[in-house]
Amino acid sequence: MPQFIFAYHGGKSPETPEEGEKVMAQWNDWFAEMGEIVDIPGAPVGMSKTVSQGGVADNGGSNPISGYTVISVETIDDACRMAQGCPMVKDGSGSVEIAEIHEM
Repeated sequence: MPQFIFAYHGGKSPETPEEGEKVMAQWNDWFAEMGEIVDIPGAPVGMSKTVSQGGVADNGGSNPISGYTVISVETIDDACRMAQGCPMVKDGSGSVEIAEIHEM
């Protein structure tokens, strides 16, 4: 079955431990909803650097990645439907970029 990567952009950091617990519960609920299609739950990531021929930029680019997940579904349309349940998408604080992972 094809694998797809969800690259998360945006989102917001919880301001209190209680808010952090609530946010983690939302993510865990979403992963539980998706069930066995979640191959790699992934994780949030820190600030990225962008490497190009012109050098290294420390700002993460114009839309830095904030985390990732890998799922297995039949089509990219199926992956898009799954991404609509993402807590960042639902609360409007971020977006999910989706791409199929090709075996080499």
